[in-house]
Amino acid sequence: MSVSLQEAIDYALENNQQVKNARLEEEIADKQVGEILADGLPQVNANASLMHNYKIQQTIVESSNGFPPGVPEGEAVALEFGIPYTSGFDFGLTQMVFDGSFFIGLEAAKTFTQLSKKDHIKTKIDIAEAVSKAYFGVLVNVERLALVERNYSRLDSLLQETEVMYENGFAEKIDVNRVKVQFNNVKVEKENYQQIVDLSKSLLKFQMGLKPNTPLQLTTEIQSIGYFNFEQSKGFAYENRIEYSQMNIQKELKQLDIKNVRAKYYPKIDLVANYGRNTGNTSLGDVFTDQWFGAGAIGLRATVPIFDGMRKRRQVQQRQLQAQQIDYSLNLLENNIDVEIEQALTTYNRQIEMMQAQRENMELSQEVYEVAKIKYNEGVGSNIEVIDADATFKQAQINYYNALYDALISKIDLQKAYGVLL
Repeated sequence: MSVSLQEAIDYALENNQQVKNARLEEEIADKQVGEILADGLPQVNANASLMHNYKIQQTIVESSNGFPPGVPEGEAVALEFGIPYTSGFDFGLTQMVFDGSFFIGLEAAKTFTQLSKKDHIKTKIDIAEAVSKAYFGVLVNVERLALVERNYSRLDSLLQETEVMYENGFAEKIDVNRVKVQFNNVKVEKENYQQIVDLSKSLLKFQMGLKPNTPLQLTTEIQSIGYFNFEQSKGFAYENRIEYSQMNIQKELKQLDIKNVRAKYYPKIDLVANYGRNTGNTSLGDVFTDQWFGAGAIGLRATVPIFDGMRKRRQVQQRQLQAQQIDYSLNLLENNIDVEIEQALTTYNRQIEMMQAQRENMELSQEVYEVAKIKYNEGVGSNIEVIDADATFKQAQINYYNALYDALISKIDLQKAYGVLL
């Protein structure tokens, strides 16, 4: 699989597990809107029963007008009213007519969906940052490996030349040993950097959502990565930062929460209707006969809150204080963004200057090495001078690639600070 930097980011935004979970959270929020909307639709229920009244409750009545027979007038007597087996079924319908909190809740659910979308975008930004840094890590480590391989070849040639000079009597054994030590060090370094390249590729695959055994080739060259485009920073607004948008939606949700609690002061009105039939008999086998009796009703039901011990008032006060906390957090976030941009800009400029300086040092140290080697080959220079120049050249190369990596990372941080990473 061959990918450029942008292709690696695009692939990760589709296949990274964190992005997939954020996408599912957005879909869950959409379903929650439908769940709340269902409360405003008709609610229909059906009930059925078959009862065995194995002990019928007795009711105390006063005898009157010869009932019950044989009981003196005005005397209390216990009678059983009921039969052993009863059955019935009924249908009930409830339709909300007015509930202030329902409409506010529906609006809050839609606003929460917007917050889920912002969370999805935030996850994408984080993944784009991680993939970019991992991609740059692979590029720089590949360059470092190529550098070590060049040093290996250079020292291999120097070692062979020194051995020939020793055999011909133009160098001492200690000169050969000095070069051999440098050569062995670079040989070990070469093996280490091969492992570092493999590990950095594994990290990139993980961030992209690729399987570890997938072959991966990077097509973006490190020399083609440009500097930060400062045109992107013009017209910057805090809303460019996803964190700021998320907090604004949280503030909107808190205001809706306050309205929702206040709406509970209003009456709730429902349309209710029910219809049912029932029967009964003295034996179970005779319960389901044609003696079914129907009953039904339809009307409006109003629930009016009168006094709740100041509960809703305290709830409103709590949410107002929480909304004030969000305002303070927004102000703090603005200050943090200002500081973050200033720090990222300073770091970026410093890293660019350092990278340019290290590049110049690397070029100068290369010239020093080449001159020292020419002098040594012509017999006017020493072996120690060549070894020192080689060590200085290698260190300058290492410093340059370290500065290059830091510059690339600082560019990503600056893009994120301005909210233009995606």
